[in-house]
Amino acid sequence: MDSTDRKILAELQSDGRLSVTELAERVGLSLSPCHRRVRALEESGVIEGYRAQLSPSALGLNFSAMVFATLREGDHQAVEAFESALLGVPEIVEAQRLFGEPDYLLHVITRDLPSFHQLYDDCLSTLPNVQRLTTTLVMKRVIQDRSLPL
Repeated sequence: MDSTDRKILAELQSDGRLSVTELAERVGLSLSPCHRRVRALEESGVIEGYRAQLSPSALGLNFSAMVFATLREGDHQAVEAFESALLGVPEIVEAQRLFGEPDYLLHVITRDLPSFHQLYDDCLSTLPNVQRLTTTLVMKRVIQDRSLPL
């Protein structure tokens, strides 16, 4: 990856809807070499995909919480069962496995507190191998979906 690839990535992180023509102009390439580079970045897995960035509040999703999960057991089978179960909970918009305790950090978004309470009681607390859940509420999103430093 060279400086031109980094310029391409920076532009696409800023605006994933750029046409190849616009992108080529911004990074100082002609159309064909720019297209080849973008395709190579996609095929190598550097560019994982493109998607629309949505506003949770515009969609009525006004409640955000961070849930820390500690598992009873840490063996491969228990971890795999827990992680597989997370995939079936659409309100979990991000999940990270951590070193030490707690074991996981889950970012959960729902309509409101009653919706979160129901999700917590009916779903989160029944996830496989959960020993303890600790929740903290998000007051304000300060930095979100920041571009990667190139």
